Amino acid sequence: EKPARKAKKDPNAPKRALSAYMFFSQDWRERIKTENPDAGFGEVGKLLGAKWKELDDSEKKPYVDQAARDKERAEEEKAAYD
Repeated sequence: EKPARKAKKDPNAPKRALSAYMFFSQDWRERIKTENPDAGFGEVGKLLGAKWKELDDSEKKPYVDQAARDKERAEEEKAAYD
């Protein structure tokens, strides 16, 4: 039995909004990799997750604000796309 085929995504579809954690990880990934050069992809992810959990709300705020702006952008693009 063949698996069902997945519908192809529209390449013009708007990108989804990123979360605050995703903005944080984009910002910190290179630093974590520099500090831990032997760490693999999964290990870097674990270190990023641990670092994110250590941050207090005031340290997370810039990323939360950035995520809110990106959510607005995504909603506007989706409305224009539909």
